[in-house]
Amino acid sequence: MGIDSFSDEYTSPIHPARIFKASIIDSHNLIPKLIPQAIKSIKFIQGNGGTGSIKQINFAGGSNFDSVKYHIDELDERTFTYKYTLIEGEALIDKLEKITYDVKFEPTPEGGSISKVTSKYYTKGGFKLKEDDIKAGRTKVLSVYEAVEAYLLKNPDAYV
Repeated sequence: MGIDSFSDEYTSPIHPARIFKASIIDSHNLIPKLIPQAIKSIKFIQGNGGTGSIKQINFAGGSNFDSVKYHIDELDERTFTYKYTLIEGEALIDKLEKITYDVKFEPTPEGGSISKVTSKYYTKGGFKLKEDDIKAGRTKVLSVYEAVEAYLLKNPDAYV
């Protein structure tokens, strides 16, 4: 088994508490409303959203995938930390054992936030990930992040 790790940082004018609540805690309600063309629904298969819960994301028609399931490994509203593992779905293909994500929102001196995301792809055998596939995944994640940020900028009283 091999492990390919990637890290990204995104800066936002939104305070970590607000963006964490919107994009993590209430993602199952907010994100399907913001981008229904991509996300049909987000449901909890097990638990209520805290550590140990399993979340299923159902994609809208035209997507490469029907659905994926994530296990929430850690969720800490105090430190704005969220760790989860993709455990099932077409995104794993037959060459990936799992994908883990470590997300942390940190405050900036200006009152905004820096989102730090590390993803680890656990590959089977000698499989190597393609750069284009990684870029495509990052672009999709960034589009969700940008949609939440735009919503929060337009709605300053939401998620306070």
